[in-house]
Amino acid sequence: MPTLKIQTNATRDDSAWDALLDTASKQVAELLGKPEGYVMVIAEPTAKMRFAGTDEPLAYLELKSLGLPEARTPELSAALTALVGEHLGVPAARVYIEFSAPARHLFGRAKPC
Repeated sequence: MPTLKIQTNATRDDSAWDALLDTASKQVAELLGKPEGYVMVIAEPTAKMRFAGTDEPLAYLELKSLGLPEARTPELSAALTALVGEHLGVPAARVYIEFSAPARHLFGRAKPC
């Protein structure tokens, strides 16, 4: 179900990454009205990234979810940008977010035994 991937060149210690992952998981579940038990959050610290010609802190996010509400992307953008700003110190103007809503039959997972 909902998956948030965060790629960034911002550097933080492990405890900061853990706090970001915990907060992001809860926030995505709340924003999308989905159980947190279905939410996946991936943080990919990437040393080599450049935006607008500089390597100042930046982030690229992907939010995928079945039934992603397209009309709410401005609200979701604001919330996710604030999250990245708070936890990683990335300015809002240096965050891009890709939203996608895959067809149900193209998003799956193995069922527990």
